[in-house]
Amino acid sequence: MKTQELKYVTRRRAAVLLGLSEMELIRISSESGFGHKEVAGEQEETYFTYEELRQICMLAVHQVH
Repeated sequence: MKTQELKYVTRRRAAVLLGLSEMELIRISSESGFGHKEVAGEQEETYFTYEELRQICMLAVHQVH
């Protein structure tokens, strides 16, 4: 069985992994420029790399302190 390595995560999954609300993640993402949007027809989704999640985590920690 071949394992599949995910390179990107959706906004919802990123919020869960970081322990943030989606609204907080959207705010941090728009302020920092992390994440990229994909549009397919009327559907729009934001994706994050694991490196972007690490950097967002660091930003969120610094905002708390």
